[in-house]
Amino acid sequence: MGTGKTTGKPRAHSKKKKFKRKTWLCHRARDTDEIQEDFEKVKENGEPKQFEYDDDLPGGGQFYCMETGKHFVDAKALADHKKSRYYKRRVKDLKEEKYTQETADWAGGLTKEILPPAHGGKKS
Repeated sequence: MGTGKTTGKPRAHSKKKKFKRKTWLCHRARDTDEIQEDFEKVKENGEPKQFEYDDDLPGGGQFYCMETGKHFVDAKALADHKKSRYYKRRVKDLKEEKYTQETADWAGGLTKEILPPAHGGKKS
């Protein structure tokens, strides 16, 4: 009879409930400024962040990567992670200067510059 299109409609996944869940909001990585604050705390204390054994965390919370803020199952998984592109990119981002409110104001054009008087500044 008909030899028309046999596939479903485009963007048909948007109607299905499992595709509407916004899981990417829940599993979002920590921001670089939060991790830089952790590194500042470590420099002040002189000791790295330690976790007590916790069954809810992968590997009991014993294998933690400070640069990415992730827990791993074992030492091999942590070592493999430190060879990954994601880890190396994050380390490179952490070496940059910390983003502050002053840089945000500067980028938005809200500078605090003092301008000279418009009409010479002399009163007679």
